Amino acid sequence: MDNMGTITDTATITIIPMGIEPQAIPAPQLAMMWLSSPALPVGGFSYSEGLEAAVDAGFVTDEAQTLAWLRGQLQLTLARSELPAACAAHAAWSAADLAALRAVQTWVLATRETFELRQQSQQMGRSMLEWLRNLRPDHPALPIAAQLEPAPAWPLAFALGGLALGLEAEQMAHALAFSWLENQVQAAMRVVPLGQSSGQRLLAALLPDIPASVEQARNLQDRMEDWQSFSPLLAILSSRHETQYSRLFRS
Repeated sequence: MDNMGTITDTATITIIPMGIEPQAIPAPQLAMMWLSSPALPVGGFSYSEGLEAAVDAGFVTDEAQTLAWLRGQLQLTLARSELPAACAAHAAWSAADLAALRAVQTWVLATRETFELRQQSQQMGRSMLEWLRNLRPDHPALPIAAQLEPAPAWPLAFALGGLALGLEAEQMAHALAFSWLENQVQAAMRVVPLGQSSGQRLLAALLPDIPASVEQARNLQDRMEDWQSFSPLLAILSSRHETQYSRLFRS
């Protein structure tokens, strides 16, 4: 990676940005767990991404309906929009391609169909960027990130976080998908509500869907014209959620 540094594969991954001393980063499996951890200070726990409104509307009332809802969101929206955007952004960050990053950023923000969904993507993106500044203040991509206004949206920021930890695009996409799934299951446990055993059954049922979703995203990443986030029910529920009388989540 001429513009962004070089990656050396040893017992750990060592990222050597241009002009600064080497800095050891955990091996890929640990980096993936770190990036997908609910302890990452990006605020993902505060968003249900339409699930709370679906519960309020009576579309999701039990474990089986929660499984159907989450599987639909994973296959119909995440695999065809968020994940391809993140994979494309990973390649653009690696190449220091500001024009490509701006194109992905524009697409992501244009397809967040409600204020709260745009706000979520922007807030989590800003928080991820702040985390990266604290972790790697010398990372060569940070000056590029500063040129994206108002800040890198969530898929772009997550891709940059993955790159900073030495993850390949496919590894980063798996971490993003698992992070999304775990947050959604936690949200379901609170609003449906479901017990811990139900939550674990949901994870067990949906984990096998992640590799196929990542593979689909990788096949789409260079074909932005084929990305899509068409989910009218989600958009309607999200717009209703903005004025919902009582709610726990910000989306």
